Amino acid sequence: MAVPGNKGSAPAPSPPKPPGFPLNAGPPNPNAPASGSAPSAATLTRNRPTVPQTVAPRDTIPVTKSPPRKQRSSRLQPSDNVTLEPLPSFYEVPPAERTDLFVRKLRQCSVVFDFNDPSLELRGKHIKAQALQEMFEYLTTQRGAITEPIYPEMVHMFAANLFRTIPPQSNSSGEAFDPEEDEPVLELAWPHLQVVYELFLRFVESSELNTNIAKKYIDQSFVIQLLELFDSEDPRERDFLKTMLHRIYGKFLNLRAFIRRSINNVFFQFVYETERHNGIAELLEILGSIINGFALPLKEEHKVFLTRVLLPLHKAKSLAMYHPQLAYCVVQFIEKDSLLTEEVMMGLLRFWPKTNSQKEVMFLNEVEEVLDVIEPQDFVKIQVPLFQQLARCIQSQHFQVAERTLYFWNNEYIVNLMGDNIHVILPIVFDSLQENSKSHWNPTIHTLVFNALKLFMEINPAFFDLVSSESQHQRAAREQKGRSRERAWQQLRSSAVRNSRRYNMPPPKTPGVPDIPVSSLNRADARPELIRTEPSGHTTTTSDTLPFTSTLSGLAPPALSLATSTSYLHGLAPSAELTVPGTRATSPPPSAEQALDDRELSPNSTAGTSYNGEFEDAENGMDLHDSALSSYLNDAAISSK
Repeated sequence: MAVPGNKGSAPAPSPPKPPGFPLNAGPPNPNAPASGSAPSAATLTRNRPTVPQTVAPRDTIPVTKSPPRKQRSSRLQPSDNVTLEPLPSFYEVPPAERTDLFVRKLRQCSVVFDFNDPSLELRGKHIKAQALQEMFEYLTTQRGAITEPIYPEMVHMFAANLFRTIPPQSNSSGEAFDPEEDEPVLELAWPHLQVVYELFLRFVESSELNTNIAKKYIDQSFVIQLLELFDSEDPRERDFLKTMLHRIYGKFLNLRAFIRRSINNVFFQFVYETERHNGIAELLEILGSIINGFALPLKEEHKVFLTRVLLPLHKAKSLAMYHPQLAYCVVQFIEKDSLLTEEVMMGLLRFWPKTNSQKEVMFLNEVEEVLDVIEPQDFVKIQVPLFQQLARCIQSQHFQVAERTLYFWNNEYIVNLMGDNIHVILPIVFDSLQENSKSHWNPTIHTLVFNALKLFMEINPAFFDLVSSESQHQRAAREQKGRSRERAWQQLRSSAVRNSRRYNMPPPKTPGVPDIPVSSLNRADARPELIRTEPSGHTTTTSDTLPFTSTLSGLAPPALSLATSTSYLHGLAPSAELTVPGTRATSPPPSAEQALDDRELSPNSTAGTSYNGEFEDAENGMDLHDSALSSYLNDAAISSK
């Protein structure tokens, strides 16, 4: 049991404070009420702490840009204080002792210094830098310099200086690091790290390197730690790592499959977990050269790598940081095996951005690179979905997207592919080209659209005229359909307004539609005969058939409930009844004249036939039995109260 006050013992725990007692409060107030009694309002007001007003109004807070991030050293734990003494040069000792001297220099360079304070241990840093430079020159100029005792010491020196934990990235305000906005933080210890990289790279590239001996020390654990360094912010370090990993991949055949799997794991973590990594571009550059060396036919694992790793990389937010390298890898796969073209193009269309215009331009660049190497027989497989997407891009109001799409017509090979399949492509893109030739806000787009239409017209004038006339006919049909829809809405709203007057309810408000003058509803011929008086004095409701077309499927329930005075609607059972309080209700079947009026008001009614005797838009009809009847009964009950 620890005794309070003894040296090395744990401090005695402080007594617990009563509930509600502030941590920074002084001694208790003798005038405070006794425990268990409620304090008075005056006591609470007197003891309430004063909170200074430190928050400025929102509009007066100055908007300042975060200061640039400072350089730092990622080495958090340097070696213990070690005093280095300079060793003799290689040319000052006999050749038989040079291997031993090389090992001693490697051990000397395994000492790590703290570079956060440039004024510390200047002598030791200078001795280490000089030793690294001497070893680099010795490996470059001397034959037989790499002997078996050097292998473990060289790998240990490299690991001691470079294998470290990369600190988390954040700017001075504590926010997450944005590689597109924030400047990277450079490594303060780079003067020493650069020479270490150069020395080890010369060691790996040497023709005297014996891989059978080196693979004992450069193993899978070494590769994993090397891949972790790719997340460094310093682009100089990532460039050396890229070259070194590529050399290891080329020399150590036993590590090739493991290196590919490890890179895949980095990509998986980036795409599906973090979406943040600094070395994606460098890793893709390594893979580009690896893919270029794949033997034919491609293995199944390589095809899986394309579909499950490379294509999902297109959906990351930071695509701009590595897109050129990614597009190069994708094109390399298509050049290796043209049968992958359809899968690649459909993958690009699946991940096509919807709101990010910058990414859309990058996708268009990649599509053109793919089309440059595509085979005509493969182009036929993807032309329809591809040009449907290109037609949407032509209609984009972002002029860079539309401009980049129209530049496809400046590519001679792509124009030849279009010419061979003009009967399929021209009907897809003609409406977009025709509309943008007049309505786009950017005059440059007008010129590019005119050039594209001119090319199509020169390729096949007769088919161009046919598509143009068909487009005009379809445009006229759409305008006619729009006018018919507007008339149907006006008729339906007129019925709703008249019924609202009959039941003393406010008329429905339709945004964008002017109100119908009440004076026009006072005429006897304008009001439907909804209630009829029988000779016996009882009032009986009569049916008022509602014209309802498939184009009115989006009608709001209040307007729909006012548009009919009884339950006899197209799609309702004849037995459904509506009884006005104090009356006797019956539901006689509609007469032939009423049915004829319905068809005249709504040629496309789902309950009747059109003028040509055919049913139209039956599949788009709306069953009104549940929605219209319940809404109407509720409104009628409210109005009767």
